[in-house]
Amino acid sequence: MEYGGRLLHYVISGGAGFIGSHLCEYLLNEGHRVTALDNLITGSVDNLRHLSGNPKFEFRNLDVTRHVDVGAPVDCVMHLASLASPKDYLDHPIETLESGSTGTRNMLDLAVLNKATFLLTSTSECYGDPLEHPQTETYWGNVNPVGMRSCYDESKRYAEAITMAYHRTYGLSTNIARIFNTYGPRMQLKDGRVVPAFIDQALHGEPFTIFGDGAQTRSFCYVSDLVRALVLLSRSSERYPVNLGNPREMTILEFAECIQRAAGLRAQMVFKDLPADDPKRRQPDIAKARRILGWEPQVLLEDGIRETLEYFRSQARTATPTP
Repeated sequence: MEYGGRLLHYVISGGAGFIGSHLCEYLLNEGHRVTALDNLITGSVDNLRHLSGNPKFEFRNLDVTRHVDVGAPVDCVMHLASLASPKDYLDHPIETLESGSTGTRNMLDLAVLNKATFLLTSTSECYGDPLEHPQTETYWGNVNPVGMRSCYDESKRYAEAITMAYHRTYGLSTNIARIFNTYGPRMQLKDGRVVPAFIDQALHGEPFTIFGDGAQTRSFCYVSDLVRALVLLSRSSERYPVNLGNPREMTILEFAECIQRAAGLRAQMVFKDLPADDPKRRQPDIAKARRILGWEPQVLLEDGIRETLEYFRSQARTATPTP
């Protein structure tokens, strides 16, 4: 598919990650050229192995918090590099802050140098533990700037601020996506987030771990829906943040039951203390995305969970046993 009458060269940081690898695949299927950058701190080359034979695809093991130079003209820069799971960003708080600050600036500089467009993947965590529900893009959030989660929350808030500063200072064509909970194949089962945690426990027949009383809510978007939205946003003239997620809200307990139904089991629930600053409610208002992108999620949660479970079952079947 040609955009604006020609095929483009995309540079995607975090390209070996969960969402990044799906985005690479989507753009290559449209016929574009894609260069994926990743330092593999949480990404995996296994996520890209099926793309290695494509002559329009290149992977570079590169840390975007250092100088970024791809040595070729670029049409669109997409900055996805980030440590997005609580386990990862609590283990690597400084790297998390650097990817949102120095990493974002380096990718913005690459876009300015090439007169390219720029897309930032931000997060619903910009809203913190929200006092407004559902969350709209005009809500400024309720974030603890010195809490345990602040390394992630504030890195993304800074990334949004510097993206807007580059737009206003250099006239750079920028887009900001605020991503809500997303799931699907290629997630890391051990990253501590609720979707892979429940799936991992289901596959191993273990009790489900529930933090708090399970009444806190989340909204889950399948990765193919999210990737489609990111591409649409990158081709839009909207410069301010846009929520991307599924507005179907459910409690963690309801979600656990959905996973168990899909897996055909009934597991015990083990309750633990709620982590500090964990949001009590999370639901995107996607009216803006519907209006300016003509987008809304299409994959039903039950269908997406079945696809995700089958992916991890197939991974387990093909895994080489340890001697």
